Amino acid sequence: MTMTDAQLVERVLAGDDTAFALVMERYRTRLVRYARQMLGNDADAEEALQDAFLRAYRSLARCRDPDRLGSWLLAITANRCRTASRRRWYRDRLFATNPPDPALTGDHGADQAEELAWREAIRHALARLEPRQREAFLLHHVEGLGYAEMAAATGSGISALKMRVQRARARLRTLLQEAGYD
Repeated sequence: MTMTDAQLVERVLAGDDTAFALVMERYRTRLVRYARQMLGNDADAEEALQDAFLRAYRSLARCRDPDRLGSWLLAITANRCRTASRRRWYRDRLFATNPPDPALTGDHGADQAEELAWREAIRHALARLEPRQREAFLLHHVEGLGYAEMAAATGSGISALKMRVQRARARLRTLLQEAGYD
């Protein structure tokens, strides 16, 4: 029988650390995918996710709605990604870095070279978005969150999030057209 999020939270708060391992297992794939897309590489994504899980474990008693544990964890991960992104911005001004690994995949019916070029164009276009627009776009279109869930995860208003998604779409469209993808 699979336990609900609320049951897992209850077990963790009662001292069962193995229950938190189940929480991590349940949400790791989704959260690392989000972090990888926000940060552009595996190393930064893994670091942000580890930090997010550690912070979640330490503050689990403050989770107001254990039935919505996934949204709560996503909010913590989003905050850790923002912090990592700011750190990287400062770090990149001091040190030269290699371009990040492609974070997006997908089959576009093209040969392998075309597909790699397409993924690189998308990765590059996403990286050029303003961070709050990229975050809103990824939460809505990649993670499949509704605007209310996005608002809970980011602390932003629904109308602001709708505008960010709309602007991100328009900017991505322009950037991909400039790259030769109509």
